[in-house]
Amino acid sequence: MVYSDRGTGPCLVMLHGYLESGEIWDSFAERIPQGYRLIIPDLPGHGRSGTFGETHSMDDLAGGVRAILEAEGLQKIFLVGHSMGGYVAMAFADLFPEKLQAYCLFHSTCFADSEEKKENRDREISLVLCGKKRQIVQVNIPKAFSVDNVDLMPDEVERARRIALECSDQGIVALLQGMKSRPDRSAVLKDPSLPIMLIGGMKDNYIPVEVFDKLVALAPHARVLRLKESGHMGFVEEPEKVVPAMLEMVDRLS
Repeated sequence: MVYSDRGTGPCLVMLHGYLESGEIWDSFAERIPQGYRLIIPDLPGHGRSGTFGETHSMDDLAGGVRAILEAEGLQKIFLVGHSMGGYVAMAFADLFPEKLQAYCLFHSTCFADSEEKKENRDREISLVLCGKKRQIVQVNIPKAFSVDNVDLMPDEVERARRIALECSDQGIVALLQGMKSRPDRSAVLKDPSLPIMLIGGMKDNYIPVEVFDKLVALAPHARVLRLKESGHMGFVEEPEKVVPAMLEMVDRLS
């Protein structure tokens, strides 16, 4: 696994989503002041990290994150997972809770895929295998932003589209297979011994508000941040609200 490592202090490990790479966090990371350490991996299947099989399970990816911590001698981290990265964060919280100060689901859930969602993932797999990755990117990336922000943030949308197009076909398929087969981890989310932050976009086209409300109800101990003007990309759409809220929690737990 390839990863960037910058700064010193309490450590945040930031996991990107599907059709992304660690590069997606760059502008957000620039807003975090000195005094914090940021480790940002490319999850296997995307970015500069390789693809190691036909299926990348969320548990396997969580094990990869654990390997980074061992390599860096890190005892405790604050783990942030965007979208698919949140599925990896849930797996990590289930498998390695002793390594967490806290974790953050950023436009993500603890739930398994519905049958409809599994069918959609199979459809995307078929498109990729037919050489139609660009078709997926052209639909998925604008949909990740709120309707208003697609027009207000053309450079950001184009940057996200470029990163998505750089993802390998093999990696996309392996990650779709892994997301499709992940288990429900509601019991992990409910655990009050693990501090958690839930961040949701009130204009998210992928995770409706009612689904976010279910997460909040499952974890009454959670720190909750609702981004009124964000879709699925709050760290791009409203970073000025996310950074202070996230660092306040890190500081308190550190």
